[in-house]
Parts: sequence; structure tokens; C-alpha cells
Amino acid sequence: LRSPKDKQAMGFLKPVLFAALGFASTSDAFLVTPQLGAVRTLPAVSSQLRQSRCSARKSAATGLRMTLAMPNPTQDPLPSLNGRLPDCPATKWDSEMDVVAEQDRYKKEGIAESLLEVVADDEANAKGLAYFEENREKLMAHLKANGAVIFRNFDMSKDPEGFRRVWEVLGLAPCLDPIHSSGLRSFLSAKDGVYEEVNKQSLCQHYIGLHNESTFKKTATYGAFVCFSPASKSGGEFFIADGAKIFRDMDPKILKDLYDRKVRISVSNLDLDFLAGTGPLKQPLADFFKGLVASVVAPKFDMDLDMIYGTDGKEMRLQAIEHAQSPVNRHPDTGRPVWFCNVHNHARYLRDNRPCTVPEVGMTDVYFGDLSKIPSSHLDHINEVSNKHIEMLPMKEGDVLLVDNYRVLHGRDIFEGDRLHAVSWFRKGDETDLEVKDAGMLNSAINTFIK
Repeated sequence: LRSPKDKQAMGFLKPVLFAALGFASTSDAFLVTPQLGAVRTLPAVSSQLRQSRCSARKSAATGLRMTLAMPNPTQDPLPSLNGRLPDCPATKWDSEMDVVAEQDRYKKEGIAESLLEVVADDEANAKGLAYFEENREKLMAHLKANGAVIFRNFDMSKDPEGFRRVWEVLGLAPCLDPIHSSGLRSFLSAKDGVYEEVNKQSLCQHYIGLHNESTFKKTATYGAFVCFSPASKSGGEFFIADGAKIFRDMDPKILKDLYDRKVRISVSNLDLDFLAGTGPLKQPLADFFKGLVASVVAPKFDMDLDMIYGTDGKEMRLQAIEHAQSPVNRHPDTGRPVWFCNVHNHARYLRDNRPCTVPEVGMTDVYFGDLSKIPSSHLDHINEVSNKHIEMLPMKEGDVLLVDNYRVLHGRDIFEGDRLHAVSWFRKGDETDLEVKDAGMLNSAINTFIK
């Protein structure tokens, strides 16, 4: 591979790596403001000033992480979870239903408010972990029945070890992130099973829209989000929405159309336009690159992906597309239907109408199950209903949000300054067939690359 043409052809590896490094995934995307037109912009700055700011932020963030890593001398050390977390459990699908009848049932019976807010007073903080032990049954009952609990003003959860002690006392069983094997998920504290949220400066102006932490293959049962430091300047608020309410309020005709035809999510674009100039080698090279991506890159994500050319009308655009799935699902414990789909994140039409600076390789899209285009009117409606149920949850140091990941979708606003939030993922706890996995070198390499 020494000729200019050969080097040009192999130049495709750069965008392939870029895609593998995380500019698209089903469970997390660089999304956008919930309200179309609600654009937060930053003043233009010189590249030198930007570099200076970036260095200062990186230094401040590093100092904050070092402070969080200091052990607590007043408590016995916890055993390390590094390399001991079981895999994320398989997604539990149960989507057979009459969606319109289920909507009517919700409208008649009502839906209880999902969020329970618990604010610590001096007495609660004085009890420390004993408070969570005493109230564990009530707190977990609400989480399982209604979907979300937020703890505010607690001192115990202001560092990764204290955060871990809280969720251990509540009886939550930790697991890996659904796409841990891709290397896109970086641990803030591997010994405590605590992942860093999307705090990187390169992603601070990407709005992360509503999504369940899931893929077609894997879904965490619960999540616990913690704030160690809110954004130092502005923004970065966390938000949630109740998937049961989104399901209930969808237009019945649109919901049934999506349900009957299913959806497929494209998680990356690879533009291989240079192949058009390769003459008789065009098809063999196209097949070669398709096979290479399918065999080398896609398996790292542990997702069911098909590599398909030209789905969006661009002949030499290779897209990695998940298998067809229902946009609704029954909750595996309650049996109640929920909106269980990340289309609010991934629809190209919505992204193109919102602030989004993702490179083309990271742009996602959503199609019907037969790969035909979903009408913009459907997408506008999904956006409208989803936004109606967004509940903004500004968090301070030590605040913890527990969510039922099958029922409650989550997201994050854009921000300025330094921000340090983290998350741990959990399985139900009765699984017996989960492997212990480690992303190894790929995880470290990718998270070094994306700063």
C-alpha cells in the first residue's frame, strides 16, 4: 500500500477509527436542546484563547478527580470492584400488545408521579448510612413502582466511595455499562464501579437528549447518577422523562404506525466516496470495507449491527444500523407499557434542526424497520411529546438520582466550565449467567483519544 491511490483508499481507516471512538452509540448521543430553537451559543474566541481555556479546565478537572480519589480514613476500606463487575444484562423484550388499548387504560387509570424527592436535614446527615438502611425498603419500593428517586443535600455521597456505600446499602447490584466493551465508557473510579458521565470539554456543547441506557441487546435495570461538581460556569443540568407518560400521550395513529413498522437506528456514517473513482475495483473495494468494518469495528460495540450502503440516498455512505426493534416495551417487572426508544436522540431530522456539531461520521438516524424514511411529522410529534415530559433536575455536590432505566429516560444540558458528574449501573440482582468483562486496552486508548 505505497501508491497515492492505495494511501487514499486506506485513508478510510481514519473515519472508521473516529466512529469507533464514540461519535455515535444507541445508548448515548451528542444531542440537542429539547425545545427547537432554544439555542445556547457561545461567543467566538481565538484558537489561542480556546487552547488556554481548555488547558486551564483540564488542569482544574484533574485536580478535582485527584481530590475525589483520596481515601476516607474514618471507614474501613471497601473491596475493589475493578475487573469484578459482571456484564450488563440482556434487554428484556415483551412488546406484544394493543398499543391503543394500553393508552386508553393509562388515560382511565392515571399514572403516578415518578419522582420522589428526598432532602436531607441535619438529623438525616448525622445518621449517615444508617438513614439509608432505615429507609431502604420504602425508597426501593418507590423506585420499583414509580421510576425515580432523587437525594439532595446528603453529605455521604460527595465522593465515589461514599456514593458506592449509599447504593450498596440500598441493595443495588452493580454491572458494566451496556456498551462497556466498546471502550466508550471511562471509569472515574474503577474500584468503586463508578463511570464518569459525559463531562469532557470536547462534548460540553453537545446536548444529550432523552434516552434509555440500552441497546437492542443490553439494558441496565437501574442507574444512579451523582453530582460531584456542577458546571462551574453555567448549564449541565440533568433531566428525565417518564416513558409511561410519553407512551400515553403519543398520537394513537402515529404510535401504532411506529409500532407496526418498528424502527431501526443507524449509529454511524462512513462516507467512502473515493470508491467512485476506482473503476472496476469499486464493488470489490466496497465489499472489502464493508466486511472489514463489520468484522473489526462493529464487534467492539457488542451490538447487532448490519453494515448497509446508501440507506439515506448517498450511494457510498456505509451506515452501521441496528436490527429492527419495537419503540415500545413492557416493563419487565410491572408489565406496564413504556416508550422505550432513543429516536428523540438519533433522528437526523431533529438533529439538523437543533444545535449539533457532531462530525458526519457520528451522525445518527432512525428509519422504519424496512429502512424507509420516517415522516418528519412523526418526528416532530415525538419531539413535542418528549419535551412536554422533560423534568429538569439541577444537581449540587452530593446529589444522587436513582432511575428505573426501563421506565425513565434521561439526558443532560450543554454547559460551560468544569463539570464532574458520574454514574453507576445496576442489574436486577438475580441473574446467574453474566460474565465478568473488561474492555482492556481499547477502553484506555479511546478515552485517551477523546478529551
